[in-house]
Amino acid sequence: MSSDRELPKVLKQRLFYQGRKFNFDVATLRLPNGAEGEWECIRHPGGALAVPVTREGKLVLVRQYRFAAQGRILEFPAGTIEVNENPAETIKREIEEETGYRAGKWQKLGEFLLAPGYSDEIIYAFLALDLEKLEKPPAQDDDEDMETVLFTPEELETAILSGEPIDAKSISSFFLARPFLN
Repeated sequence: MSSDRELPKVLKQRLFYQGRKFNFDVATLRLPNGAEGEWECIRHPGGALAVPVTREGKLVLVRQYRFAAQGRILEFPAGTIEVNENPAETIKREIEEETGYRAGKWQKLGEFLLAPGYSDEIIYAFLALDLEKLEKPPAQDDDEDMETVLFTPEELETAILSGEPIDAKSISSFFLARPFLN
C-alpha cells in the first residue's frame, strides 16, 4: 500500500482485545482534519490470496463454511499472514492446504484494503499458474470445512453477477486477474 500514511493522534486507548487471528481496539483519536472522536478498529496482519488457473484455463476455488455468514460461500484460496512470513510464502502454503494444488508460476496481481471503514487488513493477490495436483496434499486446519470446485472464468463471472454467495476479496481478485485469463 501507499506510504502516504497520515496517522491520527491517539488521545486515549479505551479497549484492546487480542484474539487468535486479529486484534480489536477502541481509541479516542484526533484525525488529520482536527476532528476528534472514538473509533473501533480491527487490527489484522493481512492476508494472501491466489487466483489459481489450471492448464485447461479453469479457476480453482473452494466452497467454504463461514460461521459469520452462517453458510457456505465461494472463495479463492487465501490465508492469514503468519508472524515473520511474507505474503508469497503464505499463499504458497495455503493453496496446497486448501486445494491440493501447487503452482509452478506466480504473478503478483496487486494489493488492496479489504474493509477500511473498520479494519486495517490488506489482501495481497497473486495469480497462480502451471498448477499440478499434489498426490498427497497437506492436512487442512481443523476448523476448515471446504470443498474444491472448478469454474471457467465465464462461469465465475455469471455466479458473481447472479448473486451467488462469494466474498469481496475473491470478486476483487477475479477482476484483477481477468485480463490474464483466456
